[in-house]
Amino acid sequence: MALIQYITHIHLAHGALSELPAEIARIGMRKPLIVTDPGVRAAGLLDKVEAVLAGQAFAVFDQVSSNPTEASVLAGVEVARSQGCDSLIAVGGGSAIDCAKGIAIAATHAGPLTQYATIEGGSPRITDAVLPLIAIPTTSGTGSEVARGAILIVQDGRKLGFHSWHLVPRSAICDPALTLGLPPALTAATGMDAIAHCIETFLAPAFNPAADGIALEGLRRGWSHIVRATVDGLDEEARLNMMTASIHGALAFQKGLGCVHSLSHSLGGVNPGLHHGTLNAIFLPAVVRFNSEAASVRQEQRLDRLAQAMGLSGGDAVALALAAMVQTLNLPAGLAALGVVPGQFDTIIAHALADHCHKTNPRQASREDYLQMLEDSMRI
Repeated sequence: MALIQYITHIHLAHGALSELPAEIARIGMRKPLIVTDPGVRAAGLLDKVEAVLAGQAFAVFDQVSSNPTEASVLAGVEVARSQGCDSLIAVGGGSAIDCAKGIAIAATHAGPLTQYATIEGGSPRITDAVLPLIAIPTTSGTGSEVARGAILIVQDGRKLGFHSWHLVPRSAICDPALTLGLPPALTAATGMDAIAHCIETFLAPAFNPAADGIALEGLRRGWSHIVRATVDGLDEEARLNMMTASIHGALAFQKGLGCVHSLSHSLGGVNPGLHHGTLNAIFLPAVVRFNSEAASVRQEQRLDRLAQAMGLSGGDAVALALAAMVQTLNLPAGLAALGVVPGQFDTIIAHALADHCHKTNPRQASREDYLQMLEDSMRI
């Protein structure tokens, strides 16, 4: 049986940031903690949020790491407690929003964070006691602002998923104006993250026609605007469409993801300095080729339907187009360019096999299959 559930308030428009005070009042927040990172502060985006909050009590934690860790979560909890905060506002990309979700758990639930991870059976342990959260994305990629999950690196080095409907932000303030001028490399990498979400969730075998439709529309918008957004950071139409694609990808991936993400999560834990969206872009061609043989993909002509959304001639062109897009966007042309070496493969594969996305791939991957995908992704 399919579970189809969409439960948050989403404000999507240039200028949507102005809705923040009303959302704080609607939710009943008294003193929120703003969770962000040094890059957001340096870019002046935190100043814009603070300006909207004139007269509102709040505190700031601005030390989120680029791949959020349990240490960052615990540091944020200490600030929230010391400042008497009752709620959270995440400002930034997926790292800030996911870190805020971790803070929402750790500030209200006892014990180590790991026990709440999905693969540890932790989802039912996350209750409605979590701190309420408003999410304000400043990139267009992860879609964490509308999702029930967070990806965090825990103290033993694993990059784990945390999933609960209680973690869905109470409000998502999606203002494309906050992404204007985002550097080209980050625009490309986060944009390919959104595209990966749309593709992987559409290929996942679960029955969820609503998610399929949302994913295809998100892919259409993302694919047709990512180059424009990367080339011209001030293109308002392109920025709006990329933020829309990001939202669509995350609304849809409640259906499940697949091997692209099991590999990216694993490698991101091995080397936290690697950007998640970049890894997704690099893994997509090899994983799409692998999944082209899946029974559900072939029977339902899913590659042809992806191709239609991407404006391609047919399903056989999808993997090639994805590889070409990596080059067009000047992203690293393979894992080797990121410093990944074959000696890391065994660890990457072991963690990929244990990742929560592994089981929702349309074709079950073995150790040997993952090894082939890694080898194929060294240079694309």
